[in-house]
Amino acid sequence: MSLIAKFASVGSATMASRVLGFAREALIAATLGAGPVTDAFYAAFRFPNLFRRLFAEGAFNTAFIPLFSKEMEGGGMEAARKFGEDVLAVLLTVLLGLSALAMIFMPFLVGTVVAPGFADTPEKFDLTVVMTRIMFPYLLFMSLVAMLSGIMNSMRKFFLAAFVPVLLNVILIAVLAAAIFADMTPRVTGLWLAWGVLVSGVAQLFILIVAVRRAGFTMRLGMPSPTPAVRRLLVLMAPALVTGGIMQINLLVGQIIASAQDRAIALLNFADRINQLPLGIIGIAVGVVLLPELSRSLKAGNHADAQHLQNRSLEFALGLTLPAAVGLMVIPAPIVGLLYERGAFTAVDTRMTAAALAAFASGLPAYVLIKVFQPGFFAREDMKTPMWFSLVTVVVNIALSLALFPLYGHVAVALATALSSWVNVVLLSGTLWRRNHFRPSAPTVRRIAMIVLSSAVMGVVAYGLDMMLLDPLAGASLALRAGATLSVVAAAAIVYFALAILTGAVDRAELKAALRRRGA
Repeated sequence: MSLIAKFASVGSATMASRVLGFAREALIAATLGAGPVTDAFYAAFRFPNLFRRLFAEGAFNTAFIPLFSKEMEGGGMEAARKFGEDVLAVLLTVLLGLSALAMIFMPFLVGTVVAPGFADTPEKFDLTVVMTRIMFPYLLFMSLVAMLSGIMNSMRKFFLAAFVPVLLNVILIAVLAAAIFADMTPRVTGLWLAWGVLVSGVAQLFILIVAVRRAGFTMRLGMPSPTPAVRRLLVLMAPALVTGGIMQINLLVGQIIASAQDRAIALLNFADRINQLPLGIIGIAVGVVLLPELSRSLKAGNHADAQHLQNRSLEFALGLTLPAAVGLMVIPAPIVGLLYERGAFTAVDTRMTAAALAAFASGLPAYVLIKVFQPGFFAREDMKTPMWFSLVTVVVNIALSLALFPLYGHVAVALATALSSWVNVVLLSGTLWRRNHFRPSAPTVRRIAMIVLSSAVMGVVAYGLDMMLLDPLAGASLALRAGATLSVVAAAAIVYFALAILTGAVDRAELKAALRRRGA
């Protein structure tokens, strides 16, 4: 299977999750609006989610996948199994202790870390504490899911590990449908959503346990022991704990600052959900596939293949994220209105969410490029360099958020996140270049230039169509607005891909091969 085909496999699974995520967010917007229960739910959910991405998908998988891939490449299945069993025993012990402490001290954590701005609203504060306690064990289940996903990815079985997050959205949509049918109060609906998050974690873990066993990989749970391999994992995790979760740290900082503005957390979350669609499909696909593949190539001493992997990943990432970013920056309001503006979600909410979406989207290519460049360090077991760059990024994010918030409110948080991510990209790519670990090939540089040109032309076309078609329909029916918005998006996509193919921004040979495979 080619690299692009592997990206497509993961991307298609992630797309299913993101599309259902939109349905979930639209139901939340219609049911709860941008009110206090929505604020409390998102603040509570982001806390265990932050730990999950920092600890599991960030630090743990960043360190675990290269080591596990190299165990498989060098020692075979048995060596990989022994390593997995040792790691599982330590991981489970740490997670149980962390979960117990967090649940005991949750009021303190909510008041100091999760949402200190809620202290002025006791009812919202108390609801956030209850919801966070319900959802925090989600971290334990999802950390084990992350480990099993890493094992599946290292065995080059990418699809199912990318698909199981769909269960979160399926379960929450079912909860919201039941809440609407039973005419539940917003508070009860919020609590049911919290329980739904926890149930989804159990379901995802169960499915991956079955999948790993069917793949011929079984592990026994033993007593935790600090073996040399586990100690090496912990050494690599320490800096990766900072690096892998930098975007989540930025989001948490933004949440703390935004909690000072009423409804800001909900508005930012609605905007970020739209921004997460291209980011999830492309960024997760690149991150999931590139790290184990790059680790295998470097372990085998195949540096030419490593360069090829990074060049193709760079082209794939920019070829899809740059036009998506331009589109979200040029016509954010019609997209937000189409997805959310109904029920309790008003036209004012649409305008405020659209402003945040445009700011988030300005950093969309940067978020994905970080996924392209970081594996170049992680695959070489260099966790410290990206860690220092991540610390710089956090400082830039906090400084910009605090400086711009009095002027732009919640939009400042989104803009600071985007700008700080671009700082990270410059530092990562510049260091890889200086160390001669990665320098884009001449064909890749030419394709990127054509991607920029094609995206710029597409942006002009989308802006013109917005002025002519979408602005006059601002108060029209949902069906009419939906038809017009989808027509503009389709026209912009046709313009971009036509120019990309004509200018050579897209590898025509790869495109023809993909079409032949689809036809077969």
